[in-house]
Amino acid sequence: MSLRNEGERAFPNLGSKGSALGRRRLLFIMTETLCGEIVRTTFTSEETGFTIARVKVKGRGEVTMVGPLMGPPDGTFIEALGRFESHSQYGLQFKVDTFSTALPVTSHGIEKYLSSKAIHGIGPKMAERLVAAFGTKTLEVIDKEPEKLLDVEGIGKKKAEQILTGWEEQMDVRQVMVFLHSHGVGSAFATRIVKAFGKKAVSVVTRNPYALATEVAGIGFLTADRIARSTGFAMDAPQRIHAGLLYVLSHATDEGHLFLPADQLMQKAVELLQLPAEPIGQGIAHLAEHEKVITKKVDNPDIGEAVYLPWLFHSERGIANTLAQVARGTKFPVFEDPQGEVAAMEKRLSIRLAPRQREAVQGALTAKAMVITGGPGTGKTTIIKAILKIYHKAGARMLLAAPTGRAAKRMTESTGFPAKTIHRLLEFSFQKGGFQRNRENPLSCDVLVVDEASMIDVPLMFNLLKAVPDTATLILVGDVHQLPPVGPGNVLRDIIASKCIPVTTLTEIFRQAEKSLIVVNAHRINKGEKPFSGSREPGGDFFIIERNDPEAVARTIVELVARRIPRRFNLNPMEDIQLLTPMHRGSLGGERLNQLLQDTLNPRPPGAQEETGFKFRMGDKVMQLKNNYDKDVFNGDIGRVVDADPAAKRVTARFDDNQVSYEAAELDEITLAYAVSIHKSQGSEYPAVVIPVSTQHQIMLQRNLIYTGITRGKELVVLVGSYKALAIAVRTNKTIKRFTRLTELLQMGG
Repeated sequence: MSLRNEGERAFPNLGSKGSALGRRRLLFIMTETLCGEIVRTTFTSEETGFTIARVKVKGRGEVTMVGPLMGPPDGTFIEALGRFESHSQYGLQFKVDTFSTALPVTSHGIEKYLSSKAIHGIGPKMAERLVAAFGTKTLEVIDKEPEKLLDVEGIGKKKAEQILTGWEEQMDVRQVMVFLHSHGVGSAFATRIVKAFGKKAVSVVTRNPYALATEVAGIGFLTADRIARSTGFAMDAPQRIHAGLLYVLSHATDEGHLFLPADQLMQKAVELLQLPAEPIGQGIAHLAEHEKVITKKVDNPDIGEAVYLPWLFHSERGIANTLAQVARGTKFPVFEDPQGEVAAMEKRLSIRLAPRQREAVQGALTAKAMVITGGPGTGKTTIIKAILKIYHKAGARMLLAAPTGRAAKRMTESTGFPAKTIHRLLEFSFQKGGFQRNRENPLSCDVLVVDEASMIDVPLMFNLLKAVPDTATLILVGDVHQLPPVGPGNVLRDIIASKCIPVTTLTEIFRQAEKSLIVVNAHRINKGEKPFSGSREPGGDFFIIERNDPEAVARTIVELVARRIPRRFNLNPMEDIQLLTPMHRGSLGGERLNQLLQDTLNPRPPGAQEETGFKFRMGDKVMQLKNNYDKDVFNGDIGRVVDADPAAKRVTARFDDNQVSYEAAELDEITLAYAVSIHKSQGSEYPAVVIPVSTQHQIMLQRNLIYTGITRGKELVVLVGSYKALAIAVRTNKTIKRFTRLTELLQMGG
C-alpha cells in the first residue's frame, strides 16, 4: 500500500502547490526626530507607561505620538526619535523609540503643565494663581525658593510642603530617565526600571545593575550586562561573575536540569563571561558561602560535584522525603478482600477487566502510593474509573487532579468525578503568597488520583506531595513515553526507575482501540517502527501526506486546516483542529505557521494595516505561556481574543468562563495558538491534529516528540512532510539526559 496514495486519497484535489497564500510587502520606514509641546495626553497606562499624546510640532501642527512616554504632563516639551505609521483605526501616528523631555518655559506652557496635575497639590485654579504671581519664573520658584509660595493666596505651610514634595517626585523620575537614556537604555526598559525602583533606580543601576536581571521583567543577564558595561563595570567585577553564574544555572533550569556538574557550570560561565576559570571558581565558592547556590559531592564520576539553585535542591530532596513518608503512612480505608472488591465492581458495572488492569486496581486498593503507566488504548481511563467506584462505595473522600485545565476537564468528563488543576487543588493565592494547602494544612482526602503525571515538574510535585495527608492513598497516572515536563526534572520517569513504590505498566491494546490507527501507530512509533497510513476501515483517522519542499508543506497545512479537513470531517478549523509544531523558528516553525493561519482563518479587514509590534486581532486563537495566579490563567490554557486595542496595545481574551485583560507589558504572556509546540500541547487532546515533519526540524526530531504529538489527536491525525524526516524521528530515541538525582534519593529513602 502506498503511503502517499493513501494520504492523497484522503484529501483529494490537494495539489503540491496548494492555494495562494498572498505575498508580504516590505516597507522601508525612515526614522526622524520631532520636537514640540504636549498639548494633551489622551491615554496612559499606569502599569507600563504606554502613552498616547497629542503634540504640537512646529511646521506640522498637532501630531499623535504613541510609545512608553510615561504620561508626561501637558505643556511638557518633548524631543522624540521614531517613525510615522498608519493605523487602520486611528490614522497616522508617530511611534516613539526614544525621547527626552524638557520643562515648559512660557507662561502659557507652565500653566498648562501645572494644570495637568503633574504635581500633587496643584490643580487648574492653583496653577493660574501661581503663574499670575511668578510668570515664567514659576517653576524656578517652586524648585529653588519654595518659601515664596506662602505669598500666594490659598497656600499655607502644609500646602506648600505638599507642592514641594510633588515637585521633587517629578524631578526624581526625570533625572532617572535622563540617566538611563544616557547609558543606552531604551524608553521601554527605562519605564520598567522606574516602575520597579522609583527614585532609587539610579542608585541600583550604579551600584549593581545586575539586580535588574532578577527584579525587572524582560531584562535578563545579557541586557543587564550591557547596561553594566556602559556604566563602567569591569569584565571581572564580582557582581558580573556572580550574576553570570546564576544566569547559567537558571538557563539550565529552563532546559530541564535540576543542577549542573561544577565543571560544566565552569565551562559555560567561561564562554559567557569571557574570563579565565580561576575567578569563576572563586565566584562559585562565594555563591555557595552565601547560600545563593548549594554544592553537593556526588558518587558519580560523570558529575563529581553538583551545583544547584537552592529552591531546586530543596524541592528534589523534599520529593524524596515526602513520597517516602506518604508510602509509609497508615492507609484508610483498608480493604480486607481486594480481589473480592474488584470482582464485585466488575459485576456491578457489567465489565470484565484484563489481568493487568485487574492487577492495577487491586494494587490501588492495597498500596499506599503507586504509579499506573501506559500508552493510548491500554485502558488507563477504565482503571481510574474502577478505582474511583470502589473507593466511592467505601465512603472515601476522593480528589482528582491534573497539571492543566484541559487535562482536568478531560478527567472530569471521562470519570464522572470532578477534577481540578493541581494549582487550584492546592489553593494557590497570589495575595497570600503561595499554595495554601501544605504539610500544615493538608488536603481533605483519603485518595488522590493525579493524571498526566509525566507533565509534573519537580517544584510542583514537591508542593503537591507536601499537601498529601499521611493516611491518604496517592495514585499517579501517566504515559512515561511522552515528553518530559516543560519545567525542571523528570519526576515520573525517576519515580518509576527508583522502584520505591509499586508500578503497573500497561502494554495491551484493547479491541476497540485496535481499530484506531492513531493508537496502533503510537505504539508502533514507541517501538521504533514506521507508522501505517490510510485506514483499514472507511473514515480513517491517521494519514501521511508526502511533501519534501518546506514551502509545499506550509501550503498543504494551511489548505488542510482551513478547508480540506473541515469539509471532509465536518470540524471547526478554529475550535477542533490544532496544528502542532516541533519548533518555534523557521519556515515550518510555530511563528510563521501562526501568521499564515491567522491571515487565512482570521484575516484583517480589507485595507486595514497591522500595528507594528502588535499581532493580535479580534477572534484570534491564543495560548497563555506562563502561570498567572493573579489572573487565574495558566500555562497552556487556550482562549479567544474578545477585544484588541492596537493603539493602547491592550488585549482581552476569554479562557472558558474567565475573561482576562493584558496591558502592553503583559502581552508576552500570550501568543497566537493556531499552531502550538508539541511540548505545549501536553495534557491536551484535540479532535484533529496536523503535524509538519521536516528535516528542517532535525535537531528536534525525536521518537517521544512525534509520539506525544500524535497521541494528542482523538479523531484524526495528519502528518505532512518527508518520509526521511519521519524515519529520523522514529529511529531517534536518544533523549537529552536531564541532570537529576531524584532516582538515587528515592532509593535511599529520602
